[in-house]
Amino acid sequence: MISRWQQFFNLKLRSKLIISYIILTVIPVSVIGYIAYKQYVRSIEQQVGEYIPLLLEQASEDIENEMNSLKKMPDLLYNSNQVIEVLRKDAHQNKSSLLKDQFTVNSYLARTFINGGNPDILGAFIVSKNRLFSSTKIPYEQFDFSNPSLPYGQDLNLKGKTAILLPSDVSLVFENHPNYVLLMKQLMDVENRTVLGTIFIAVDTDFIKHAVENLEQKNKSDMWLMTADGHILYDTNPKLVGSVDAAAAKYPRINGSFRSPAEDKLISTHTLAGLSWTLVHSVKVEHLTENTNQLRNVLVILFLLFVCISTLLCVIMAWNVSDPLSRLTRLMKRVEKGEFDVDFSVASKDEIGILAHGFNSMIARIKQLIQENYQIALQQKEAQLYALQSQINPHFIYNTLETISMAVETGQDRVVVKMVTLLGRMLRYSIGNKSSFVPIAQELKHTQDYLTIQKIRFEDRLSFQVAAELDVTKYIVPKFILQPVVENSVKYGLEQEEDVHIEIRVYEEDGGIVFHIQDNGPGMEEAVLQRLQEELEREQQVKRDGSFGLMNVHTRVRMTFGAPYGMRVTSGGQGTTVLITVPAQREEEQYAS
Repeated sequence: MISRWQQFFNLKLRSKLIISYIILTVIPVSVIGYIAYKQYVRSIEQQVGEYIPLLLEQASEDIENEMNSLKKMPDLLYNSNQVIEVLRKDAHQNKSSLLKDQFTVNSYLARTFINGGNPDILGAFIVSKNRLFSSTKIPYEQFDFSNPSLPYGQDLNLKGKTAILLPSDVSLVFENHPNYVLLMKQLMDVENRTVLGTIFIAVDTDFIKHAVENLEQKNKSDMWLMTADGHILYDTNPKLVGSVDAAAAKYPRINGSFRSPAEDKLISTHTLAGLSWTLVHSVKVEHLTENTNQLRNVLVILFLLFVCISTLLCVIMAWNVSDPLSRLTRLMKRVEKGEFDVDFSVASKDEIGILAHGFNSMIARIKQLIQENYQIALQQKEAQLYALQSQINPHFIYNTLETISMAVETGQDRVVVKMVTLLGRMLRYSIGNKSSFVPIAQELKHTQDYLTIQKIRFEDRLSFQVAAELDVTKYIVPKFILQPVVENSVKYGLEQEEDVHIEIRVYEEDGGIVFHIQDNGPGMEEAVLQRLQEELEREQQVKRDGSFGLMNVHTRVRMTFGAPYGMRVTSGGQGTTVLITVPAQREEEQYAS
């Protein structure tokens, strides 16, 4: 049995893919089944989404007709001359006259509104010249002149229209707390167009329930009627009446249906144009397809059993292909990051085994080429360093010896001794130390010796200052990275300026060490500076002109440490600033690496 499995493992990759493909036919079957089911659900949603808005439109029309009928009721007051005469009277009356007028108006309100045949009217109120007339079907409270929330038609500028107030707009409370809306209209005297008062008619919202009862599905759907700002006037859940629908702003502005992904509901809306109210119907999608759920569940169980068995077989047979490829992918990512000490070992002798052998051979060859290329590049950079030293030292030595000769002739013995000492120390530094890395203290000392000799030559025309803001004995840097830069400043500064001052600062920044060299020389022209910066970016040696020393320093630093270390040069028209950045490396760390 084991040998047969081994034979299978040694099959060609094509054979494995064919077997895997046969088993993986379950995927298109599952996709087709899923698409068919989703299409079925979508068709039901579409049918319901088209049908419900039609019913909402009919219910909305019934509600709007009822509200239009209620809005006309305040005009019934004009049928009673007695009531109009009472409202025309001045507010200053004796108590007997006031009680008589209240009886007249209250009786008319009871006959016309409370007992007038509309069972949804809870009460009628008239506010006129600090007088309150009322007639209600059930007791009420908090609707009098002491209530600051009591509105007036004059305040709202109704212009003959009927306003609709919510319980939240006033403090009117009826016994047993029925839900209601309050119709409000300003009463005008038709003879002289003066304001007689304001009438309020409280209407029970049960008429809304009657209009939508055909749409309600017990415990399956929700319906509510809300204002433009989301205040709920009616809801199948009475506890929500008077609250605010927080999602009202997210509903579409057009009539129709949409699906809420967050709650998996189908929501239909219809706006009552004349009232700016919105009737909303909400039903869970699962209720739309509940009749087919049992059949769907049986088919899903059978399909899942088939998928599990076929998937298990597929995984067993495909593992031998996927696992080596996954390991190879991980190894390639490590190689991408520069890690070449990897080995891809595979026991099989199929195409993957051949691929593993080729991959290992390729990595070995790459490592060999990198090592060879590194040695060649290192030798080239060392040769450039020696060439630079040969270029700088003879010219500088000649000038120094000439200065010593003149000092001997003039009898300046101390100057001669000092210059000979400095020159000897510089020569020992140049040829005596075979290491390419030196402590910062030695590099600074070498540069100071160079500047001191130049100061003796040029006297007061040259001045310099060296400051170190760290322990220069602990850190090491590549040799000869300061003198070429300083020599460049001395050379071009003294050619065009009477006095040249050079400042050298050494400090730590962002985990590295920065050499800050600044002079007050003539600076660089913009074209020259731009060309130099481009050459620094290319990291290539250029011809032996004035920038050769700078390029050599930058290339050696970049070659040794990589980006972002190297040199940056800036010049603002007067003076030049050179920044050389190297990592903060101690001597023991350099040897360890």
